[in-house]
Amino acid sequence: MTMATTGCEAARPRLPIGEFIVLIAMLFALTAFSIDSMLPALPQIAGELSSDEPNRAQLIIAGFVLGMGFGTFVTGPISDAIGRRGVILGGAAIYAVGAVLAWAAPSLELIIVARFLQGLGAAGPRIAAMALVRDLYSGREMARIISVMMMVFVLVPAVAPLLGSVIIQQAGWRSIFLAFILFAGLVSGWFAMRQPETLAPAHRRPLKFALIAAATGEVLTHRVVVMVTLVMALAFGVLFATIASVQQVFDLTFARAESFPSWFAFIALVAGSGNLLNARLVVRLGMRWMVTATFAAQIVISGTMALAFDMGLLTQAGEFWAFLFWVCSIFFTAGLTLGNLNALALEPMGHIAGTAASIVSAVATVISVAIAAPIGLAFDGTPLPLMNGVLLCCLVALPIMLLLPRPKRD
Repeated sequence: MTMATTGCEAARPRLPIGEFIVLIAMLFALTAFSIDSMLPALPQIAGELSSDEPNRAQLIIAGFVLGMGFGTFVTGPISDAIGRRGVILGGAAIYAVGAVLAWAAPSLELIIVARFLQGLGAAGPRIAAMALVRDLYSGREMARIISVMMMVFVLVPAVAPLLGSVIIQQAGWRSIFLAFILFAGLVSGWFAMRQPETLAPAHRRPLKFALIAAATGEVLTHRVVVMVTLVMALAFGVLFATIASVQQVFDLTFARAESFPSWFAFIALVAGSGNLLNARLVVRLGMRWMVTATFAAQIVISGTMALAFDMGLLTQAGEFWAFLFWVCSIFFTAGLTLGNLNALALEPMGHIAGTAASIVSAVATVISVAIAAPIGLAFDGTPLPLMNGVLLCCLVALPIMLLLPRPKRD
């Protein structure tokens, strides 16, 4: 294991960079796996537990994301007080308890509650892992690490729906929750054995209300952080709305439910190149430029697609291929924006990285649910409500990025 320094800080233990990236990616993938592997189960869950209102099955996704959003309010300050390892391992345990309760829940409402608990637990690995990265890296190097990490991370959503469909066929949709427990156990075990604590006792902040309030005030009054957080909320809203609706579009609009897992794997793998492209360009062009240019491009793409679908300019076959291209562009956009937005938000907050990561992610995630849920519930048998929702989010995000104060070096 190598030892390295960051700035003027004391040396901190680092894993070999390849193992570190994959390990942190797997901690992040716990979230993606919990969302994407559920997609093939939504029609069966709707038919069994909500046949009168099938769109309500999407709330299984929203419940998890909402729980994760609220969980991030506390995981950052706790990780600043006790270190990153305890929060990651404790969160994995809470996540597993939520999975057990969801597996046993007899109604859709109770599954949503259990998924909320799962989301609370998943917030621990998600936020503490990001703070752990910030402990060891900063600036454009952190953005590069996050981009490569998210390229690995995208492989999980690529295979998650396919794996979920196999589990459903072999053991029923409830057994997916047992797979969550297994995945969490394997990743948290690897982390416990290999990754040392990165937050030295001397750098920890006591878990006191006054200190948390002061740190929260610092984050919420920093103009750049607030603006980036709003953009991140819009970017997450675009992604979560697309994830929640894409299975229904494939099923009800294009009658491709059986092949959806394979198509989703293709979408994720193609879109994963966005993270690779970002890793190559961000050091040269900067995070701010990458995000701004990406939103501008997505406005053109989504506006063109919405117009084409609204005016009936495409054949039935053409509509499917156009929709497939558009969904790929949404995930590609995520690869070019989310890692950069995280890095932009945390860059000025290195001294309170855990708390800052908590507040930024919590606010962005909770707002994104408020954005994504109405877009998903507006599904009318066509992809047009989703396209219009995405277009509106991008139209709001772009001017915020253009007004973002220019740092000396982003």
